[in-house]
Amino acid sequence: MKILVTGANGLLGQHLIRQLVEEGKFTIHATGKGASRLPYGSGNGVTYHNTDLTDFKKAQALVEKISPHIIIHAAALSQPNDCAADKTACWKTNVGATRALVKGAQKTKTYFIYLSTDFVFDGEEGPYDEHASPNPVNDYGESKLLGEEIVEMSGLHWAIVRTVLVYGEKVPGGRANFVLWVKEKLEAGEAIKVVNDQQRTPTYVEDLAKGIILVLMKHAKGVYHISGKELCTPYQLALMIAQLMNKDASMIQPVTAETFQEPARRPLKTGFIITKAVKELGYVPVKLEEGIRRVLHL
Repeated sequence: MKILVTGANGLLGQHLIRQLVEEGKFTIHATGKGASRLPYGSGNGVTYHNTDLTDFKKAQALVEKISPHIIIHAAALSQPNDCAADKTACWKTNVGATRALVKGAQKTKTYFIYLSTDFVFDGEEGPYDEHASPNPVNDYGESKLLGEEIVEMSGLHWAIVRTVLVYGEKVPGGRANFVLWVKEKLEAGEAIKVVNDQQRTPTYVEDLAKGIILVLMKHAKGVYHISGKELCTPYQLALMIAQLMNKDASMIQPVTAETFQEPARRPLKTGFIITKAVKELGYVPVKLEEGIRRVLHL
């Protein structure tokens, strides 16, 4: 079975491809910008394509050439501030590339799995299940919601996997996620300010990858919320990290989102209710403390 994974060089992409390789059932095609950061060659059943997915014709042609059974579209411009600063890049990456891949998938009749975000919600009534009505408050959320709509209206067999605040071990060339950022600051003895007026259900990247594989194995259709179970603020998460590392928690100062005056507004309370994924997919995430221990090698 041939699978095309976009965003292969990112945190999720690298962990997902490793798990797919370990399954031993797939021929994997991976796309990313620039050189491959994957530790696999063609001998592992992984073929890498350096492709700019915002080039509509190239993205569509790649799908038609590979003719995959499944596309897992994980590539995105996922930093809300970056999306606010460059709206054109945001929409070309999150909407245009999705439209191009869907166009190719319609010709190859490919099963399409689209990665989305809790930021499609406004944060007024979280945590959310799959029946909640989206209402994004920033460009990132708006672009991802439009991507969802493109997939839903494609006529393809599709699944949308939404997730929240993904953390995990750093991958080659990847940027630090929240857990690693806190770890690095605490190890350096630097004081940090962390928001305490937003709530999320943090997601261990290994769990997210497993959830996606459960979706594809069951050929599931519809929207699935894949995250951790435990709701917390980033400040509370940072305190847990400090405690597990035996570091001085007084170095972490709780603040509100207004402290940073970021260009992109964040929803206050998101997080997910994952009952559907648990019942229909058999998805079981690790506890938050266990996920952090694994990332910190504790």
